[in-house]
This record gives sequence, C-alpha cells and structure tokens, in this order.
Amino acid sequence: MLVVAAIGGNALLQRGQSLTAEAQRANVKIAAQALAEIVRAGHRLIVTHGNGPQVGMLALQGAAYKPDEAYPLDVLGAETEGMIGYLIEQELENALGHDHAVATLLTQVIVDASDPAFAKPTKFVGPVYSKSDAEARVKSNGWTIAQDGEMWRRVVPSPKPVEIPDMRVLRLLLDQGVIVICAGGGGIPVMRRADDSLIGVEAVIDKDAASALLAADIGAEALLLLTDVDAVYSDFGTQDAAAIRHLTPDQGRALDMPKGSMGPKLTAACDFADRAGRAAIGQLSDALAMLDGTAGTRVAKSETGAT
Repeated sequence: MLVVAAIGGNALLQRGQSLTAEAQRANVKIAAQALAEIVRAGHRLIVTHGNGPQVGMLALQGAAYKPDEAYPLDVLGAETEGMIGYLIEQELENALGHDHAVATLLTQVIVDASDPAFAKPTKFVGPVYSKSDAEARVKSNGWTIAQDGEMWRRVVPSPKPVEIPDMRVLRLLLDQGVIVICAGGGGIPVMRRADDSLIGVEAVIDKDAASALLAADIGAEALLLLTDVDAVYSDFGTQDAAAIRHLTPDQGRALDMPKGSMGPKLTAACDFADRAGRAAIGQLSDALAMLDGTAGTRVAKSETGAT
C-alpha cells in the first residue's frame, strides 16, 4: 500500500538536546531504520517531517547577523526542507542498502491570505526559553510568545494548507518507484496572486495538516503520524491515563487534546480518515506495527473496536 509517514520533531531533536548536525543525524539514523521496515515489508513510502526547532534556529541566526536583512519564514522553510531532507534521504538510503531510489522534493503549499491564523500566531518555532528570556525577545525582536509546557517559545502564524501545486512532480517520482521526502515542516507557505503566480508568505504550516492533505490528494491508503508517545491517551499525564486504541473521526474530534502537541495530530488523522482511508498515531519505533493495527491509536470510519 502507499503510506505517508509523518515524523515529528522528536525524530530529529529530543527536547533539551543541542541543535547540532551530529545530534540531528544520530536521531535521523534511528528514524530511518523504522521507516526502512515499512519499505522492506513491501509498501510504497512518502516521508514528511517537522522543522520547528530548525526554522527557529535559522531565524535566530539571521536576526543576530543583520536583523534588517533577515530572511522571511518561507525562505527559511525551504532551507530546512533541504537540510532535513538531505539527512533523512542519506540515512534512509543507508538503511536500505542503496536498493531503493530516494529523493527530497522542496514542496510549495498554498494557503489562503484571508486565513484568520495570520491574526493569531500559534505555531511554535525555535528553542525554549524561560519566561523572562522570552519576554526580552518580545521587546527586542517583536515576537509573539506562548507557553510550551514549563517553558516559553516563539509562535508564528500557522494557516491551513489548501493546495499542493507540486503534486504533479510527486506523482512522477512515485510512478518511477522513488521514495519521496516532501512537505517538510508543512511545506513552503505560498499564496496565489491575482495573475495566478505564487509568492511566499511569512508563516509556518502545520506538518500534520499538510501531511493529511498530501496523503488524501495522492491517494495514500494509510497515514502514520509518528511521535514520541505510543498512542493517544485519555487523561494524559495523570494516574488515570489510558491508551485509546481505536477512534472514529467523530470520536477523535470530540476529545480535548493539547493544541501544541497531540491536538493537531488527532485533527489531521480525523481529516484523513474522513476523506481517504485510515490513520494511526503512535511512536516511531512502532511504525510497521501501526500499519498492522497492533500498535498506536487507529483512526478510521469503521466503529469496530472503537473506544
């Protein structure tokens, strides 16, 4: 089957790790082993990934060099797609013994200029700060900040993905048996102008939302949302926490999940399940088992086994 596997930021950088090339490569190597199992099992694969820490790091570097000449978020998004895509591409080729063609596709994703998200930034980018340090960044850089767990981070607009204009190129690669890494960080945010040309926009698209759109449009049969927890939990973080193994889209949307972590994943899984097939949320090491329905949280229209 055709599988879209969306790997979260934890596959590239654990919370608290230094944002070095060595740390990211070590984590990507682990992720590549799990992804290679999907291919060895006979499935076709598309890989998407997050980029929040990386795009935030590049933004900080630009601001520290010449703040008035800092690159916009769409350009930084393209840079991180190339950087992270390179690491995943190389480690996945290594994991597969160079028996499969792997390619990274810089992917534009169209958003709507009237999306209300532009007036209410919510997407975390960059490293975590203490509250006082984050507030200092607000004063010096004009950031919008929000609390992320016990720490604080920069937040930027995260408009809804509407269309993927590079879908034709993606299909050409798939037709040739290529494993494609694409829509990194949710894709490069662009808007369509009156003359039908495209222009980049200052935003970061949610990776899970873009992955669900891509999976539905390309005709994927399964969407895997891979993170650092083994399933969706009710009462997460409490002594009453319990893994939820099956959900219908309606049941999933009725759950109150954190907007900065599990919420977007569950929304994306429900959207894909409504449109196209079945989705699963779980930890990276369980990727193949999630396809078999023996791990993670399965989201599908069928109510069989629903919790």
